[in-house]
Amino acid sequence: MGRRVKLDEDCCIGCGACAELCPDVFEMNEEGDKAYVILPEGGNEDCVQEAIDTCPSECISRE
Repeated sequence: MGRRVKLDEDCCIGCGACAELCPDVFEMNEEGDKAYVILPEGGNEDCVQEAIDTCPSECISRE
């Protein structure tokens, strides 16, 4: 089993890059100001890695 995707919602600035790049794994909340993980298993590894690399606040990791 792969490592789970984790997003620190407290540090998220709500840029939406992760949800745009990897919509199967990340979504924006109803207010549109924070992202959250909808598929902790991670889905497409390349997509998740791109979201990690793109996050300006470095809030996304794998555990």
